[in-house]
Amino acid sequence: MTARSGIAMTDLALPVLYRDDSLAVVDKPAGLMVHDSALARGESDFAADRLREQFGRPVFLVHRLDRATSGCLLLAFDRESASTLGRSLMAHEVEKTYWAVCRGWPDEAFTVDHALDGGPGKPEKKPAITDFRRLATCEIDTPSSGFETSRYAWLEARPRTGRFRQIRRHLKHVSHHLIGDTSHGDGRHNRAFRMRGIHRMLLHARAIGFVHPATGAAMKVDAPAAGELAAALALFDAMPVTP
Repeated sequence: MTARSGIAMTDLALPVLYRDDSLAVVDKPAGLMVHDSALARGESDFAADRLREQFGRPVFLVHRLDRATSGCLLLAFDRESASTLGRSLMAHEVEKTYWAVCRGWPDEAFTVDHALDGGPGKPEKKPAITDFRRLATCEIDTPSSGFETSRYAWLEARPRTGRFRQIRRHLKHVSHHLIGDTSHGDGRHNRAFRMRGIHRMLLHARAIGFVHPATGAAMKVDAPAAGELAAALALFDAMPVTP
């Protein structure tokens, strides 16, 4: 492979979770922007550019992930497949499942129905709904808000809509702030995790489900937890309950 800025392309390649002639699902690392935008602020390293170089062909991103979010990123290799997947996405037929770690112990299952704007320069609020399920809880010996310990929950989140930073903002709305979120989170709890060597935002696109545009087969692709995310999940005493 070629090199860019003195770095071998093999070091920049994203892990491939699934690939065929029509599409691929890759595991985007936390901290990497998907593509250039008004939020890039001088960034020059984007997942879209890496993927074009990695696959040696045009790529069409079907959806986006926040820079700080890791996990499943779906892309197509031709316009027809991208268009078909895009229509499925707009029809809410693409199922996206996220893992998140938040402060506190919310209900075992809850839904946040709270309208959100579209981010900077887009003040119009639109309906936004996220379903949450609590997978596990933990309590660590870090004082918080007058208590001797701090409580955290490992959540599964399934957004029904796709608004700007939806999961992050919905967790803030119900005061169960996402750990590591420097824009919508709680600084005290973020610092507690940094003291444990966990510096990233704890939001991970765990799985994506869709109908294959060429074969019509039902697809589901998972992205494993790794690195600092895996270290954070190791704090929980119990493994999550699977559906």
